[in-house]
Amino acid sequence: MDFKNLLLEIAEGVAVLTINRPKALNALNEETLLELECAVAGLGENRDVSCVIITGAGEKAFVAGADISAMQPLDAADGRRFAKLGHRVMATIEKLPKPVIAAVNGFALGGGCELALACDIRIASDNARFGQPEVNLGVIPGFGGTQRLPRLIGKGRAKELIFTGDMVDAQEAYRIGLANKVTPLADLLQTARELARKIASKGQYAVRLGKEAINNGLDMDQDKANQYEADLFGICFATADQKEGMQAFLEKRPAKFTGM
Repeated sequence: MDFKNLLLEIAEGVAVLTINRPKALNALNEETLLELECAVAGLGENRDVSCVIITGAGEKAFVAGADISAMQPLDAADGRRFAKLGHRVMATIEKLPKPVIAAVNGFALGGGCELALACDIRIASDNARFGQPEVNLGVIPGFGGTQRLPRLIGKGRAKELIFTGDMVDAQEAYRIGLANKVTPLADLLQTARELARKIASKGQYAVRLGKEAINNGLDMDQDKANQYEADLFGICFATADQKEGMQAFLEKRPAKFTGM
């Protein structure tokens, strides 16, 4: 499928999905959100893809936020509808049965920060800036920022960022757990690809269940979460990948996983 606002490249089991609106600092409008939803859903069905990288075009911005010119005239009903669309797209990314890496180049503000939060892992370039500056516009984060940010970095830090609208640089994002690692801008995509290829080389059914266990288990109490993990662990033993992985270990050879 051809996209107006996205670029898609697939190689070695890794899909690189680029938000391509550099003149607008890759801001998310309705059209871009719908394309993103379609692209991510399609990658979920693509058996040639084991891991997804999301990044932004250019060097200035991952995604500088939602498109303010499109939001300014909205009334309350339209604002809620736009937020529901954003939530739906972020949930599609979060629930994708494959790992998603955000390669954050430059500004990740507002909806851009929320997009990064919906991904499983965040790699930041050294010029990256994260923030939820919506209060400067008289609104709150609308694509999941008030929910995912405190779950990731803690309630107190999340409240400070959301209440003040302040940005944090890449090193501070790493310190507080918002970014998994920081790399020079020139090395960002290569670093993301290396991590994605490493993940893609593992047992994909196990990676999928590991993501499911973490995402769903965090909302359960400890006992139920442990039982849920045990159930998924048991399912692994019905897969060809488990047989191959353990046999390869015993035979001291690399495993040849099939994702089955």
